Amino acid sequence: MTEEERAQTAPADAATEALGRGIWRLPRGVWALGLVAMFMDVSSEMIHSLLPVFLVGTLGASTTVVGLIEGIAEATASITKVFSGWLSDKLGKRKLLAVIGYGLGALTKPIFPLAATPVEVLGARFVDRIGKGIRGAPRDALVADIVTADMRGAAYGLRQTLDTVGAFAGPLLAIGLMALLAGDIRAVFWWAIVPGAIAILLLILGVEEPAHLAEKRARTPIRLADVRQIGSGFWLVVGIGAVFTMARFSEAFLVLRASDVGLTAAFVPLIMVVMNVIYALVATPAGELSDRIDRRWVLAAGLLVLIGADLVLGFWGTIAGALVGAGLWGMYMGLTQGLFSALIADYAPPALRGTAFGIFNLVTGIVLLAASALAGLLWQEFGARATFASGAAFAGVALLGLLLVLRRQKQDPTPDKK
Repeated sequence: MTEEERAQTAPADAATEALGRGIWRLPRGVWALGLVAMFMDVSSEMIHSLLPVFLVGTLGASTTVVGLIEGIAEATASITKVFSGWLSDKLGKRKLLAVIGYGLGALTKPIFPLAATPVEVLGARFVDRIGKGIRGAPRDALVADIVTADMRGAAYGLRQTLDTVGAFAGPLLAIGLMALLAGDIRAVFWWAIVPGAIAILLLILGVEEPAHLAEKRARTPIRLADVRQIGSGFWLVVGIGAVFTMARFSEAFLVLRASDVGLTAAFVPLIMVVMNVIYALVATPAGELSDRIDRRWVLAAGLLVLIGADLVLGFWGTIAGALVGAGLWGMYMGLTQGLFSALIADYAPPALRGTAFGIFNLVTGIVLLAASALAGLLWQEFGARATFASGAAFAGVALLGLLLVLRRQKQDPTPDKK
């Protein structure tokens, strides 16, 4: 083979080799960020897997209040992300913002066992989600800074998988501690402080930000007008994400459904275990698959699964139905959540990635507030079936819209992935 032929085939050979590397060749920083997310999720899910039951059974809150608390909390996180993402682009200090965000999350954990009314829970969730908002966009943009373009799907899939391992390990720990502590929910909440502290130490000691990229970003001021440079493809992703979010209200309603069909308080966290085990198993393969085919086809498959999950949860009113529905919900999450991060990284210019992640999360967070509030109201007025039936309907609309986009854009508009 001549030198010219080698030069022509090198890019294809490199792409093939990259696809074969899998997650084991990802940089250490990606693994470290995944482990940080895992331990913080252990801490958070030890609380969140019991929180709806705690709110309704111990503090006397209604399902509408639960929906509002969850919606406000998640909307707060998403609104904060738009500012933290822009700030990380402007300052060039993604890791610093991630440390501040995770630190706030850890500091809120003692408030939950001390809560006497739903107001304290709302306050803790509000501050905790501010922390999530501060860390989310800079962390996701940092992943894109660390990896090469051909490994983005795998990188975000791995981070999502490790995050989700924590999301099912937390409820498992909650179940074990509920047994050991005679069903004392407040005592379980106290133990959640420990993994949160471990996450902070891992982030400080195990993640290094690429210095040359941080310096370059810091020298390039970001203006509001620069957002226009992101392009129409990004805004299409934002629109699809918003409709997805309307179909996917807070997972707190899965916990309430499990309690509603007869699962006792000590075993209610099982619903989150089942959901997150499936989520963890699916996320990385889905991410790797999306590096090979149009990511939007994987999103379409996720919507089909979500419709099935909502129908099962709404109309199979048994413990088995709740567990099967939670498993399908986890499959949907694994097929979609990491892919949105990869799509944003694909479409956004490198200097504006933090801002792009922030804008996406701002829009989806506002929609999640509306979706969770509507889900709680429907549950209170018409029962669980109405809540999950509405979710299936929104998912159907999202699927139809996505299929129309795919039909009109037969050529893959996924950008150059630079």
